Amino acid sequence: MSTGTQLSARDRIMGLFDEYSFVEIGAMVHARNTDFNMAEQETPADGVLTGYGTIDGKLAYVYSQDASVMGGSVGEMHAKKIVRMYDMALKMGAPVIGLIDCAGMRLQEATDALNAFGEVYYKQTMASGIIPQIIGVFGTCGGGMALVPALADFTFSVTGKGEIFVNSPDALDGNRVEVCNTASSDFHSRVIGDIDGACEEDSEVLGKIRQLVSILPSNNKEDAFCMSDISDDLNRENPALEMSRDTAYILQDISDNGTFFEVKAEYAREMVTAFITLNGNTVGAVANREEVLGEDGSVSEHFEPVLTVAGAKKAESFIRFDMYPESWTHIY
Repeated sequence: MSTGTQLSARDRIMGLFDEYSFVEIGAMVHARNTDFNMAEQETPADGVLTGYGTIDGKLAYVYSQDASVMGGSVGEMHAKKIVRMYDMALKMGAPVIGLIDCAGMRLQEATDALNAFGEVYYKQTMASGIIPQIIGVFGTCGGGMALVPALADFTFSVTGKGEIFVNSPDALDGNRVEVCNTASSDFHSRVIGDIDGACEEDSEVLGKIRQLVSILPSNNKEDAFCMSDISDDLNRENPALEMSRDTAYILQDISDNGTFFEVKAEYAREMVTAFITLNGNTVGAVANREEVLGEDGSVSEHFEPVLTVAGAKKAESFIRFDMYPESWTHIY
């Protein structure tokens, strides 16, 4: 369970973007529906903050759901704001980042809310393979909203607070949270492998998103080459190549300045999938491993040198993130 302070929707955006770079769009939008006494309900920004800013100088678009406004539930105008971010991001060739804390569909808006989900799903599928889509789950991500991280490229969640489910575990026969909480971040990262990392604090999720955006090309036409100066010695020795069977350790050792971003690290640990940089180029690396080294350098886990079903699925999912047919590189 996280002991950190819960960040507000705006605080998450401020922690994500470079200082003073965020520009909000749609701040004056409110819910349009008037049924079920909705006209009397205050819905500032309709429960989602949207806009753009920079991460390490790179343009990115964001939406951050505000659980203090009707539980962050998705309604007509809420979804239209998200869809607008996708339209702008596709036009500019920049990533879209979703910071989720959502109670699901706004029941008061009925079919308008159902259509709203459809519009968001459609934009996600249209953006797939063109721009990176990254999700951070900071609270509830239930019902129709659970498909959003499933359609995204990368998802990170806060342990103890982030929950992803279509139906709540307690609503399913024989599945109580005290027996197996199938909505928890740990379950999704270790057992299912459909999220890329479970983090202890909100700030850790934001840090991982910042790091990922900084090493990925912004779109499928952008060169994957990093323009920053490379200070690492290309001719240095790599003793890890002979001394270790932990390929995660080897990949980090050969990467520029130890740059190593592993995805789905807790799932199928016998297979490593990660981004590294070689002479400034972002490279996707896939490698099976026989050992896992602990922080003290000793072997903490051992695996047989065979290809498992879970390992194959993990590798396939990573390789499928191939937005860059001309400039992207994978090593195996």
